[in-house]
Amino acid sequence: MKALARNLRLQALETGFSDIGICAPDARPDTAGRLKRFLDAGLHGDMGWMEQRTKWRGSPAALWPEARSVIMLADNYGPDEDPLKLLAMKDRGNISVYARNKDYHDPVKKRLKRLARWLIAQQPCEVKVFVDTAPVMEKPLAQAAGLGWQGKHTNVVSRRLGSWFFLGAIFTTLDLPKDAAEPDHCGSCQSCLDACPTDAFIAPYRLDPRRCISYLTIEQKGPVPLELRARMGNRIYGCDDCLAACPWNKFAQVARDANYWARIELRCPKLEHLVALDDAEFREVFSGSPIKRIGRDSFVRNVLYAIGNSGDKKLAQAAQPLVSDPDATVRDAAIWALERLA
Repeated sequence: MKALARNLRLQALETGFSDIGICAPDARPDTAGRLKRFLDAGLHGDMGWMEQRTKWRGSPAALWPEARSVIMLADNYGPDEDPLKLLAMKDRGNISVYARNKDYHDPVKKRLKRLARWLIAQQPCEVKVFVDTAPVMEKPLAQAAGLGWQGKHTNVVSRRLGSWFFLGAIFTTLDLPKDAAEPDHCGSCQSCLDACPTDAFIAPYRLDPRRCISYLTIEQKGPVPLELRARMGNRIYGCDDCLAACPWNKFAQVARDANYWARIELRCPKLEHLVALDDAEFREVFSGSPIKRIGRDSFVRNVLYAIGNSGDKKLAQAAQPLVSDPDATVRDAAIWALERLA
């Protein structure tokens, strides 16, 4: 099995993944308790899906008892420029790096399936592949497999890739050699905590998603709390501040996969153009994008908050028609934006 594991690593890199590690399905027995405390505290907010299938989510061994190994893969999507430079351009919308092109689920899953087929051809076995949509807590497994460690911002950090990579998993019935878990290398640094615009961190390694801009712009149903809107700045989908602040990104690499390169129209989009999108136009512009999932109303809500934070009175003209929008949340956001600009 050692020779197979070595060849598996080479094949993973050839397939396009940036790193690979292997752990046992039960490598993180603490996960179930952590998940329960998180849910009991109500920190999941509108993410009701987290309350479903918690037995599987908290225990990969329960998800598929026959599995003997979990192969964790990292897929680099590193940006080719400073992801925070748009924050100073108040008339533009800042979209999280991972969402500036295609939905990552498709390319990652294709690579996982390709690698899984190769594995089956080498050694007959059963496999299951997962990319962020099944009840699998990938981040603890990634640390157990040695890909990196969960930093104080709760995301996985790699000494080779920094913070910019997606995670995928292949569960298999093969009992492959396991990699050593990656220790924590954050030390006394708290750059990620200091960078958070909304003070979403309860403590190091503990995030309150209900204050996180990624949650507010993507998962939040209805209006965003008033006290947080001004702190959102021009972040209209997701937030990269805590990731970008990590010093380990000095080792980050630019993505090789063109699917992760920012579309030219999403590098520096004008708020006045985005706020005017109707439902059909929104679907056309964001076809194949993860942004499409939140729908036109939530997206335009986010853009209106950015307009309200812009300080640019000329944008009031773009926001004014939305005061009569059919959606109540959009109307509320338009009124708030106009009041701010006034």
